[in-house]
Amino acid sequence: MISIWFFIGLLLLAYGILIFGSGVLEWSTPPPNVIHTELHAPVWWGMLLISIGAFYSIRFKPRKGN
Repeated sequence: MISIWFFIGLLLLAYGILIFGSGVLEWSTPPPNVIHTELHAPVWWGMLLISIGAFYSIRFKPRKGN
């Protein structure tokens, strides 16, 4: 049986990659008139989601003998 946490990890990983990519794109061409754009929140949130998603995906990946 496959754990639900494995799929949650995959979703977090996918969302993290998408948010990180949009943050890098936003970093290279900053939008005008946005407050605190210098903090680059999408980059940090994307890295956080990637790390949590990778942890869950690796920790709960399906094993062959189970």
